Amino acid sequence: MNDLEKLYAEIMEQFAIVQEKHEKFIEKGNKSAESDVRLALGEIKKLITPYRKASVEAVKKMKK
Repeated sequence: MNDLEKLYAEIMEQFAIVQEKHEKFIEKGNKSAESDVRLALGEIKKLITPYRKASVEAVKKMKK
């Protein structure tokens, strides 16, 4: 698995956490779930820049 695929998998894992915890917050009013959502969103934010760089590199390699 290359860097781009790893980063994508990590982003999707964090997004799954966002979906799950957000639903708990909305359905049950679980305040700690919403805190978990914010943490997962922070992790996604950290992964975006490396993903963009890996994406640019992948495109450059495809053009060769």
